Amino acid sequence: MRMAVALKRFSLISPILNGQIERIGEYTREATASEIEMPYYGMKRYAPKTIEAWYAEYTKGGIDALKPKPRSDIGSPRVLTPEMAESILRIMGEHPKAPATVIYDLLIEEGAFLKRDASLPTVRRFISRNRGKVETGEPQKELLRFAMEHANDMWQADLMYGPYVALPDGKKHRTYLLAYIDDATRLICYARFYHSQGTESLRDSFREAVLRRGIPKILYSDNGGIYRCQAFSYLCANIGVTLLHHAVRASNATGKIERFFRTVRLRFLSRLKPEDLADIDALNMKFAIWLDEDYQRKPHDGLNGACPLDVFLAQSQYIVFVDNMAAFSKKFMIRVTRTVKKDATISLAGDLYETDMALCGMRVEAHYDPDGPGGVSELFLFQHGDPVGVAKLVDHVANSKRKRQGKGHSGSKAFDGPGGVGRHAEDTTIQKKTNTISYVDMKERER
Repeated sequence: MRMAVALKRFSLISPILNGQIERIGEYTREATASEIEMPYYGMKRYAPKTIEAWYAEYTKGGIDALKPKPRSDIGSPRVLTPEMAESILRIMGEHPKAPATVIYDLLIEEGAFLKRDASLPTVRRFISRNRGKVETGEPQKELLRFAMEHANDMWQADLMYGPYVALPDGKKHRTYLLAYIDDATRLICYARFYHSQGTESLRDSFREAVLRRGIPKILYSDNGGIYRCQAFSYLCANIGVTLLHHAVRASNATGKIERFFRTVRLRFLSRLKPEDLADIDALNMKFAIWLDEDYQRKPHDGLNGACPLDVFLAQSQYIVFVDNMAAFSKKFMIRVTRTVKKDATISLAGDLYETDMALCGMRVEAHYDPDGPGGVSELFLFQHGDPVGVAKLVDHVANSKRKRQGKGHSGSKAFDGPGGVGRHAEDTTIQKKTNTISYVDMKERER
């Protein structure tokens, strides 16, 4: 704020400094004839001598002399008396974990002061400035910088809000950057912008990171909802990755990924043009080029001037890559719990899947791979960890032509249900009902 005010004052005296005017007094009167919009202060009216004073201050002390003078009592509240401040510090010491609202209520209850003497915001600011001065009896938490020794010993993961991109309908939509950084080598294992910050985006990004850079021993993240969900925790455990979360309000623990996000904002987002935001594919294409050229292959101060990619490749002996794609894809399947309906169908993401009639009413766990070439065409069903069948996407046209099985329908041919689970029809041989009219019997009786 002070720098902005100084620059505004400099713009007013710059014609004098540049020799663009002949009479200083005439210029200052014209400049102050109307109100001047000053940063932070808003519209203000100044006297001509004020601009002349700014000119004199600049000639003596330069641009810093034009900054507003700070308050002499800055850092100390003017409303609170020494006795009131002492009471606040005492309550803070007795209740070190209490929020400002609780401390304020306790002070009012014991009569330290009245509400008209000091407001809650005033007390809150005092508490914020003096938290470190209170003796709580608890040891101060030690913060140390750390770095893992080898590649893939630990990845740090986080999410950053990205720019808005255009959608096919012409509207704008927020993007989210999901990224993973190797703690030892500073290599970005994978990073991509997504339309959503849900579990599916997290799963896709982590899957790509593992396939490209190997399996990490530890994945370190914040306490965001997507990182703490049971589905993602199970996915990590299924491939042997330990998922850890830093303590609440300790975002500095994942400082390396936060520093990368700062680099993205300063060196990538600041250079984007409108055509780069035409859609999310254009944004990711531009980002992939920037990531490879301006980060992965660029000297890094934290690596003594080495490039993250070179350091990562030099430690290839510590990297464990996926060697069985089929088994890996099976472990990376999404698991959801569903109840089989009475018509032997299961609903998932607005689609219906049909399975064996014997599973009707059962609570099953459906495993599916959302990355299949044709989308989710089948669900693998489990109960108590044991496979019980497969559910395939309902084909309504084929069902309209298929003969129904069971009571009231002819035929005893077995029908193989979806996924190879046999659904054998009961013996539906048509039997003559006793209450039907038989013209043959009538003729025999006449004879």
